[in-house]
Amino acid sequence: MQTEPEGTHPFRWNQPRSWQKQRWWPWTKRGVSLAFFLLVAWLVVGQARTIAWGSVWTSLKEIPGSVLGLAGLLTVLTYSVYCSFDLIGRYYSRHKLSHRLVLFVTFISYAFNLNLGTIIGGVAFRYRLYGHFGLHGGQIAHVTALSMVTNWIGYCMLAGVVFLLWPLPLPPQWGMGTGDMRWLGALAMSIALVYLALCAWRGGRDGRNLVIRGRAILMPGWRLALLQQCLSSLHWMLMASIIFVLLQGKAPYATVLATLLVAAIAGVIAHVPAGLGVTEAVFVALMGHQVEHGPLLAALLGYRGIYYIGPLVVAAVSYLLVELQKRRNAEEDDGSPPVLKP
Repeated sequence: MQTEPEGTHPFRWNQPRSWQKQRWWPWTKRGVSLAFFLLVAWLVVGQARTIAWGSVWTSLKEIPGSVLGLAGLLTVLTYSVYCSFDLIGRYYSRHKLSHRLVLFVTFISYAFNLNLGTIIGGVAFRYRLYGHFGLHGGQIAHVTALSMVTNWIGYCMLAGVVFLLWPLPLPPQWGMGTGDMRWLGALAMSIALVYLALCAWRGGRDGRNLVIRGRAILMPGWRLALLQQCLSSLHWMLMASIIFVLLQGKAPYATVLATLLVAAIAGVIAHVPAGLGVTEAVFVALMGHQVEHGPLLAALLGYRGIYYIGPLVVAAVSYLLVELQKRRNAEEDDGSPPVLKP
């Protein structure tokens, strides 16, 4: 099998496309992102002014402990499924870290990824932790890329099914109808199917690499690609089940799932850490006519506390312990306090 040099990225091209080199491209990209951010901010502020926050707090206090406990168990299960994404990278890159250590690193990176964004959580923490445990740059890049692809290729497959079969009626000011949702569903499904076809055509550790612009892209085999899509779809479905449980049957599961999928893309485009305010605004806009704002936002606040904040606290403590152990080991090795690079 032909391998790549250490530190290279298996899912990235050497050179940007010609139109990305143009002077207008960075400004256009920033302008579109800013426009979308302002639209989301306007939507968030507009929705916030119409909400009786007293009723939200009352609804939050009325959520039974058994419901919160079930949501917590679903959170553990959801994180477990996500952490298995890096086990795919372990198998494909053939590194020798234990399964338990891989799950540990993925948990920390995912918790920070959710709250601080992909660059800090999904990438930086993986590089620091995997590097600390002995992986080189090429292996870390491969594992990280496979995990990200797994997450979004499963999203595409699930969104395709959901938007085609259960398209949500969107607010009139969005300028989109159920027909547009079905087109988006077809596009998402096409991306997932094309990826599966490419993996069947050029995938596998011992297969022919897909070469684009002189860059070899290492594709997994079709069986592994199918596993990626199944695991990721299950992960997104479990995420929606947490909100569904916290809503206590006030909305159909299919509606909750479709709304979460829309909110996920809105959060990515808006570049808001943890999708703060974006997720709530999308849920209120799409489900506010089915569920009263108080119980709906109470469920979303509970979801943030259980799925975002709780795991982040555990991940932060775990990461601190790793850094302290790393410093202690360095002091024992050379007898002098180490200088840790940020």
